[in-house]
Amino acid sequence: MAEDDTDEVPKLPPDARLESLDERLDRLQQAEAKRSAKRQPDVAYQAGQLVLSQLVGCPLGGGIIGWLLDRWFDTKPWLMLVMLFLGFAVGVWNVIRISNNAQSQARKAASGERE
Repeated sequence: MAEDDTDEVPKLPPDARLESLDERLDRLQQAEAKRSAKRQPDVAYQAGQLVLSQLVGCPLGGGIIGWLLDRWFDTKPWLMLVMLFLGFAVGVWNVIRISNNAQSQARKAASGERE
């Protein structure tokens, strides 16, 4: 056997079956990547969920804290009512903040598309 000085394997002719196998493997890998790719959540849906949680959670949290303070200080309905309305005000304030933030992000995205 004659050995090559560079120790390289001589180039073999391409096999059609190997090329077909490579092509099928590439297609399957691309299909698997598409199938297993994580979906990007909808920004509007996330904002809606955040608004809903603020409008429910803030008054509920205020009411619970007010109820606990009423039991502690023995001022039956007053602290609960005050904290309930305070929680509602905080929830509305957070909704306005979320809305303004979403509008500014939409404006930035729109100006980025125009340029």
